[in-house]
Amino acid sequence: MFSQIPLFQLAERRLAWVDARQRVLAQNIANIDTPHWAGRDVAPFAATLRGTAAGGALEVARTAEGHLAPKPTGGASSAAIGERAPDGNSVSLDDQLTRIAETDAAHELTADLYRKYLGMFRTALGR
Repeated sequence: MFSQIPLFQLAERRLAWVDARQRVLAQNIANIDTPHWAGRDVAPFAATLRGTAAGGALEVARTAEGHLAPKPTGGASSAAIGERAPDGNSVSLDDQLTRIAETDAAHELTADLYRKYLGMFRTALGR
């Protein structure tokens, strides 16, 4: 019943994105000592909502000549390559832990909103 409501569909998509990101970040940490391992990340959730690929961009339409030209937007799908270890590994533990903390906060926020809206619907339905 609730899965047909757009708000809950959005929350489910966000939770699926969080799950995918946690798996990718866990792989990065598991391979922190693997030579030549390139750190990865998933496309930002906003890009997922737009349905764009990681390197793709959506163009904003100019509806009048006097409007400023839009700046292209795009998402990143791989971790930014900073310093590499002597063995060629680009994974930074501090960076990965920061990303995991951000992802955990996104999960907690989404789950809390889901529960609160579900509670509001139950109250409205008298359950």
